Amino acid sequence: MNDFNYYTPTRYVFGRGVESQTGELTRWMGVNRVLLVYGMGSVVRSGLLDRVKASLDASGIEFFELGGILPNPTDDRVYEGIEECRRENLTGLVAVGGGSAIDTAKAIACGVPYDGDFWDFYAGKKVVEKALPVGVVLTIPAAGSEGSGNSVITKLDGLHKISLRTDSALRPKFAVMNPELTFTLPPYQTASGIADMMAHIFERYFTNTPETEVTDRVAEGVLKAIITEAPRVMAEPENYDARANIMWCGTLAHNGICGTGRQEDWVSHFMEHELSAVYGVTHGAGLAVMTPAWMTFMATHNPSKGAQFARRVMDVVNDDDTQAALEGIARLKAFYASLGLPITLAQLGIEDPDFDLLVKKLHENKGEVIGGYYRLTAVETRQIYELAM
Repeated sequence: MNDFNYYTPTRYVFGRGVESQTGELTRWMGVNRVLLVYGMGSVVRSGLLDRVKASLDASGIEFFELGGILPNPTDDRVYEGIEECRRENLTGLVAVGGGSAIDTAKAIACGVPYDGDFWDFYAGKKVVEKALPVGVVLTIPAAGSEGSGNSVITKLDGLHKISLRTDSALRPKFAVMNPELTFTLPPYQTASGIADMMAHIFERYFTNTPETEVTDRVAEGVLKAIITEAPRVMAEPENYDARANIMWCGTLAHNGICGTGRQEDWVSHFMEHELSAVYGVTHGAGLAVMTPAWMTFMATHNPSKGAQFARRVMDVVNDDDTQAALEGIARLKAFYASLGLPITLAQLGIEDPDFDLLVKKLHENKGEVIGGYYRLTAVETRQIYELAM
């Protein structure tokens, strides 16, 4: 096990009706003028946005709005939010929605106090040292952004989709989590969120760091819980307990606990980011395709962790590591398919992928050689994209 420094300062407020505490929590966060960042019409149609506004009003919090944040959020809305915060002298942000709204709020939060282009942080030119505080009202369990210091934004000029990772600077100060808010999520969105949270665990689980038994077992336990609860959520979308378990799994998958003491990987995410940047696919659905493809490559190049996953999580009985890993992947793909997710690029709607473009952009954004579990050049990443067909 590697040495580690683990810090997760987010305050989680979990349960029925907890969105009514948003104003009180925003005041606790130490601000009284905020930008309210939210997505498309669902938060409005459901009445959630009005309840959040009423809670802010009741606590004397003045707010301005930045709505209509799209999936795979883009830099133009971030610039718009930065300008609004500076013009109105806003001191914090509250994101209402899923990963897209939260990631946009985080990008704005680091951009406001910075005397330069916020994209410098995403391009790796600068490190975030100061940011406005961010609070979250979560509506979609998937991205785990409510408990992480990470944010993913797409730069429209060149379609560069980049993940910014910080230890604590961009971790939300609070996360309001009411499972009832997820009852009306469409099945495909629910399933895509499940694939996303599982991928967050896989990126940490597949490691060459030895002697990480405790963290392995934490990761395996959350994966087993997701596999148990996912069919219940799909069959009974208003089952509070199933929704609650899935919601908490999404947080634990990405708040860092499953990555303590080990080197991480993240290639599946990097490769999917190019898919969603170029083809506009749903991120979690793209991961349901790319993660098994990456695992399949690893089964014949570095099979030990895949075999462990297969035996401990997917209940495979096979003494041969490569064969065990491949059987585990087959069962994982069957699980994704049972949720209505695509498991090939064609099923994702990408019939004729431009592998040259995907590989070129991937290595332009992430470097000539990528990966922690197995080092990959453009030759190998192209093979993985081809395995996704």
